[in-house]
Amino acid sequence: MSVISSYLPETVRTMDFRVFIDEYKEKLRNLFHVRANADQLGLKRGVPPFLMREIQSKTPLAVFIPKEYGGRGGHVHECLSMLEASSYESLALSLTMGINGALFIQPVTKYATDDVKERVLRSFIENKRLGGLMITEPDFGSDALSMQTSYGYADGMYHIKGTKHWAGLTGWADYWLMTARKRDGDGNLSRDIDFFICDNTAPGQQIHVEEYFENLGLYMIPYGRNRVDVQLPEDQKLQPQSTGIKMMLDILHRSRIQFPGMGMGFLRRMLDEAVTHCRERMVGGASLFNYDQVKERLTRMQAWFTACSAMCAFSSETAGVENDLAKENISANAIKTVVTDMMQEASQSLLQLTGAKGYRLDHIAGRATVDSRPFQIFEGANDILYQQISEAILKSMRRMKEVNLYEYLKGFNLTEHAADYFKETLNFSIDPKMPQRKLVDLGQVLGRVISMDFTIRLGERGFHADLIANTLNVLKQDVDMLITRFHTSLVPAYVDDYPEDSAWLSFVSGR
Repeated sequence: MSVISSYLPETVRTMDFRVFIDEYKEKLRNLFHVRANADQLGLKRGVPPFLMREIQSKTPLAVFIPKEYGGRGGHVHECLSMLEASSYESLALSLTMGINGALFIQPVTKYATDDVKERVLRSFIENKRLGGLMITEPDFGSDALSMQTSYGYADGMYHIKGTKHWAGLTGWADYWLMTARKRDGDGNLSRDIDFFICDNTAPGQQIHVEEYFENLGLYMIPYGRNRVDVQLPEDQKLQPQSTGIKMMLDILHRSRIQFPGMGMGFLRRMLDEAVTHCRERMVGGASLFNYDQVKERLTRMQAWFTACSAMCAFSSETAGVENDLAKENISANAIKTVVTDMMQEASQSLLQLTGAKGYRLDHIAGRATVDSRPFQIFEGANDILYQQISEAILKSMRRMKEVNLYEYLKGFNLTEHAADYFKETLNFSIDPKMPQRKLVDLGQVLGRVISMDFTIRLGERGFHADLIANTLNVLKQDVDMLITRFHTSLVPAYVDDYPEDSAWLSFVSGR
């Protein structure tokens, strides 16, 4: 089969996955390095029509869709591999695919009615549709449970009204997964949340874009503010297995657990670019690669590549739609926070190594630094998620009546393999009433211990032993540094009247 031809629906469903992914990679290489200049594409907002048309000709989203609807089966390892291939060439493209797969297709697969699944999911295969998720509102970002978008029901139709913003693929997606709270006759809003499928191509279901945002990075993806005033048939409401809030947690945790798919290709690309640059760049008559400080940066980048590989292995066996992930907050939050921190550090290291040349938006180092930064913010800001990791661990410790952190971690399923690396470091009693900043610090520690555990498990399966050993050393070093900060007793003391007596020029002698 020609690598530039479109797949027939039956071919998509039955072809060997290695052939499928290799042809997809070749398609992306051709598009980003032959037909277009990837560095220049990063400077322009939106996507040239030919680019998305050619990408969609390989039907990459088929990996998320069950076979009965024309897809490849929704196997998580295939989903992550497709995201990895995408992010090696373009982080924005991978995020586009991740939004479609984890935040629309998988929720629809699990919670929509059979008739709706048949109609909607087949359109992704046959008509190359795109879908997204709208949760965030202008006044309610992290506080999603207080959203004001509401709905009522009459004559077999749901009427949804509200405002949503920062939804990736604004004005572009054909389908939206929309969150809203039920409004009673007195105008009061339910505490629970419901999800609806909005078909932006159907009468009465169009969402009006009031403003497109000039987002700092990820230029390929449109974001904006949307006015919602739609009428939806009753079969387009998702059916939770218990409550809508638990359904939302299941959806978000599944998405966070699959972040390593997007991180994997990105981290590999950062490492490849850094190694190539350092081997070719001569400084003081020697290759940049030979400098000790440079090798330390490259070593850390290799560690992030390895740790992310371990996360991908864990995610492949955990994130299937058949599993209820509503209670998997610790693993989901640890994976999302640590892998996105790694992505940002890797891009910063590449930028540092490339120097002034990298500080251009049309250079991959500068673009990668800007594009990877929001990954630490969306789908739960990392500071908040680190705090939630600590709170969940402390709650479990109280339930078990355990106060010693090491004693708890050596029996916890996500840390039992890694705990012995910290017999001394983490062998202390936990204060259950620690301040918020300490919860964040502790969450950073726990996230990296959990990442070590994933890495050890991958090593036991035969993954490159030297990479495993290197990664464990790097992560242990990071835990040791973070735990030092955790034990520091400095108390924040913001000075309200700081402008008073603080003009430096007033204290210059001889002026």
